[in-house]
Amino acid sequence: MKASKTAYKPVGLVLGAVSGMIAGAAFKRTWKLIEGKGDAPDALDEGRPWRQILLAAAVQGAIFSVVKAAVERSGAQVTRRVTGTWPT
Repeated sequence: MKASKTAYKPVGLVLGAVSGMIAGAAFKRTWKLIEGKGDAPDALDEGRPWRQILLAAAVQGAIFSVVKAAVERSGAQVTRRVTGTWPT
């Protein structure tokens, strides 16, 4: 196993947890800007319309994907600086 891949394993685990927390916080703030009130709807919120539930899911997915990609890419760049090779 490559040294860069071995070095990146624990970094990747930590970055995954951090990216989840960042994405969750970003989604909460974004949803408050979109709706201006309360928490984002859950798929099982009976009183919420389909449009609102699907919009919340799409926004949450987009934010999570962007944050995850940015955090993983940053972690890979740091790993390359430390080990000299890109983690693959």
